[in-house]
Amino acid sequence: MFGISENTKSIKSSKIRKMFNKALEFENPISFTIGEPDFTASQNVVEAAYKALLDGKSKYSENIGIFPLREAISKYLEKEIGVSYNPVDEIVITTGAMGGLYQSLKVLLNPGDEVIVNEPCWTNYIQQVEMCYAVPVSVSTDLENGFSLDIEKIEAAITDKTRAIIINSPCNPTGAVLDKEVLEKLAVLAKKYDLLIISDEVYKHIIFDDNEFTSIASFEGMKERTLVVDSFSKTFAMTGFRVGYVAGPSWFIKEVVKLQENIAACVAMPCQYAAVEAITGSREHLNMMVESYKNRRDYVFDRVSKMPLVEYQKSKGTFYALVSIKQTGMSSEEFAMKLLEDKQVVVVPGDAFGNYGEGYIRISFASSMENLEKGLDAMEDFLKNIAE
Repeated sequence: MFGISENTKSIKSSKIRKMFNKALEFENPISFTIGEPDFTASQNVVEAAYKALLDGKSKYSENIGIFPLREAISKYLEKEIGVSYNPVDEIVITTGAMGGLYQSLKVLLNPGDEVIVNEPCWTNYIQQVEMCYAVPVSVSTDLENGFSLDIEKIEAAITDKTRAIIINSPCNPTGAVLDKEVLEKLAVLAKKYDLLIISDEVYKHIIFDDNEFTSIASFEGMKERTLVVDSFSKTFAMTGFRVGYVAGPSWFIKEVVKLQENIAACVAMPCQYAAVEAITGSREHLNMMVESYKNRRDYVFDRVSKMPLVEYQKSKGTFYALVSIKQTGMSSEEFAMKLLEDKQVVVVPGDAFGNYGEGYIRISFASSMENLEKGLDAMEDFLKNIAE
């Protein structure tokens, strides 16, 4: 008799999507939920995809991805993070970073293996590890420490079943950016315990002020034990194109390609050519988006810092604000639901990002200034009513 597997039953639906769907019950809600640029891809990128279609480049590509894109990524990584990857066998093009991450975990993990994640974190890390019949081990980060990694806690969580540590800098949902000192200490741990580091770098260009991005793969001896996972979705506003990649040791990438052959075959060829244009073309569109996000980040910080019962440490990167609502006495989900019902403003409860996200809400400021003004006006009124 057929039915639903126990593994599938164990996978939870996203609370982000839950809030998004709940908002559909209301007329004209103001939504700060979905982590997606409110910009579209630049004209030159769109035209590159169109030209590829006109030129008949609409068939299957190699499972590993078209060589022009792998070559462009190789040059890009050498320039941006200072690490040289052979485009022949050290880079694979995947269906977004999400596809690259899952296939990498599938290559790495046996049932019962453990992967350390640092919460609050993108919830798919936890879900994808579980989909591989492995065990996510959560280590907390906190507001007081700027949501940076706690190396002592990470070391204490390592067991003989630990296979990898996932890091995300800049981080969704916290907006934290890991500095070189922390990354150096993490690199020492990885070598000491023979662990793989999976470095999710999808937000590395959305970074503000004097903060700098450093890839852990750039440290001595770390290219061989790091997978760089990245995508074109956030940096180039190409979420619907579904183009990402994994860069790492050739022996590992070979196995990721083998899985891709059996799952997605390849990324759509016109989208791959669009990605070539995105990564080799002008940065004008990207610079404009980052400047806009910075202005919105500043506006959100200015507004939220004046509200009662909440606390927000200015995001160093991404387009998210993780706001502490602990002083309200409400749970994250209770706060989010009540804000929606009373003011039709949609935020994501912090426990959507793991148990250590409880006590927070996430606001995406990848939204128009008009929406931010209206939504934050309503949230401020909501909080003042609670504080009275």
